[in-house]
Amino acid sequence: MLPAPAPVAAPAPAPAAAEIVLTVANVSKAFGTNQVLRNFSLEVRRGENVVVLGKSGAGKSVLIKCIIGLLPVDAGQITVLGQDVATLDHAALDQLRAKVGFLFQSNALYDSMTVRENLLFPLRRHWLTHSPGEEDKLVRQALEDVGLGHTIDMMPAELSGGMRKRIALARTLILQPDIILYDEPTTGLDPVTAREIDQLIREVQQKYGTSSLIISHDMNCVRLTANRVALLVDGRCYAQGTYAELKASTDPAIHEFFSE
Repeated sequence: MLPAPAPVAAPAPAPAAAEIVLTVANVSKAFGTNQVLRNFSLEVRRGENVVVLGKSGAGKSVLIKCIIGLLPVDAGQITVLGQDVATLDHAALDQLRAKVGFLFQSNALYDSMTVRENLLFPLRRHWLTHSPGEEDKLVRQALEDVGLGHTIDMMPAELSGGMRKRIALARTLILQPDIILYDEPTTGLDPVTAREIDQLIREVQQKYGTSSLIISHDMNCVRLTANRVALLVDGRCYAQGTYAELKASTDPAIHEFFSE
């Protein structure tokens, strides 16, 4: 287990001059008559954590699926690491996904595989060739990054919910991604474990300089991880700013998210 986390200050905004690694430009997505995203626009800069905050069912998970090409957009453009996602064939999209880590809300660990085998799976899935010694080093480093080196030969069923979340993050880190997409990373966790995950997200950002898009409606997660917050309301990016800036807003549509 990780030690109890110390108090964590809110992150500072990323430098405005940093390289843009993810652009969502005027994206719309509907399912029949249900218009989920309406001209949604957002940018993420290198080394920045951006939280997309919205109510349940607002379209946050749809947005993240569009970004990684699991859902096609109806209009607009998504550019990831300089590549237009909509123009990529299957092979090119697979190569891009190797540079974009995705932490599933459900963790998506394989129950029949050990922790070691779960971490090795993405390396082999993306045809990344390493010697057995290199693979072992990568697995152990990823597990050390999340404080769970001792679990290497355990099965997912032997782990707590928080441990499974950290193993899922280790599996993402093993690819050394440029961008990490977090889908509700603290959902279903107790407050102490959720805070550990929030701190771990910060530690990963600081150690590796990764850019992250975090989908959440957990206000503690938003406060502790976000350099910048984008508010998703009625399918649009209604407002952007730091946690403190949005919390100080008197706009009723913004204030309802930040009222205690």
